[in-house]
Amino acid sequence: AAAGIVALDTMIERLADDHANARKLAYGLSELPGIFIEPEDVETNLVFFEVRHPDRSELSQILESQGIKGGSSEKRWRFVTHYGIDSSDIDYVLDTMSKSMPS
Repeated sequence: AAAGIVALDTMIERLADDHANARKLAYGLSELPGIFIEPEDVETNLVFFEVRHPDRSELSQILESQGIKGGSSEKRWRFVTHYGIDSSDIDYVLDTMSKSMPS
């Protein structure tokens, strides 16, 4: 609860940036092969999407080695934007994922 109180007291203005970054991420992901997402459904800083990759564990490890967290061996993944993520980070994630996905 303390984290929520801090967020409400000190980071309200930042929430709009987080949500904009999440939408940017969602729309960018929707353009990648093997990624299935409805960008219009993203309303907060949580971005859920489906990954159809022959080896999701391997993809997750590749992304983790590049500093991108959120992948797993499961089909459904979740990425989260927050105060430590800016628009250039979203560009980096999309570029890295684009290079890592089979075409």
